[in-house]
Amino acid sequence: MQISPATAVCGILLHPASHTRSPAMHNAAYDALGLDAVFVAFDVPPARLAEAVAGARALGVRQLAVSIPHKEAVLAHADEVDETARRIGAANTLTLANGRWLASNTDWIGLARALERETALSGRRAVVLGAGGTARAAAFALRARGAHVSVLNRTLERAEALARDLGATAAGTLAALARLDYDVLVNTTSVGLSRDESPVAAAALRPGAVVLDVVYDPPETRLLRDARERGLRGIGGKWMLVEQAVEQIRLWSGKTPPSDVLARAFDEARGTTAT
Repeated sequence: MQISPATAVCGILLHPASHTRSPAMHNAAYDALGLDAVFVAFDVPPARLAEAVAGARALGVRQLAVSIPHKEAVLAHADEVDETARRIGAANTLTLANGRWLASNTDWIGLARALERETALSGRRAVVLGAGGTARAAAFALRARGAHVSVLNRTLERAEALARDLGATAAGTLAALARLDYDVLVNTTSVGLSRDESPVAAAALRPGAVVLDVVYDPPETRLLRDARERGLRGIGGKWMLVEQAVEQIRLWSGKTPPSDVLARAFDEARGTTAT
């Protein structure tokens, strides 16, 4: 890869950084679009977030993707927060414009598009597991697409705060899933990072539902395996990651890359990143 003084530098802030496939996807998209740009990963612990954002601005970095654990905290370090990110209460993107960082959220778009590969969302009954930044984006996306949303979380108070902010219903802790009727289930918790754990009991999975797990490594989490074995339609985190990246690239470059290019890069990066 040739880098010149004119090369646009973009990157991702996260901690730890060993697992990310974003550089592979973004760099493949830049090549496909003919952009003179490079995307790199920055491992930034929470205590260094402010320094990292300020340093990237000083260096003229064009865009920063923002991942766990920074999606909510990064709002305090942006010069401007767009309406969607403000309503969600989390940002996954900082784009430099006239020397100022604009915070935005493309997670919700990625999640909506991933679900719409399998089902229409308007009028559906949806349940979101979790109450962090990704859960907030999920609730926003589902509400924006016309779904009725319930939120379950290990800590009920956080579920209630999310529901109050985003017009959803706080339905209880994760164990409450067994008593709910739903068409769509979205897991935003980190439980699926282990192949042998699921955030909910298999018996609580409703026949006919669509299940999306935002975890992308492993490609089939215990939750998705349970869903498949019961004949439900499952969606891994790959497509949410791909589609949110497509929108990020459009924001700074004005060009929309083909999602299949990013998806292929995602697949090829498997085995070269830690799980």
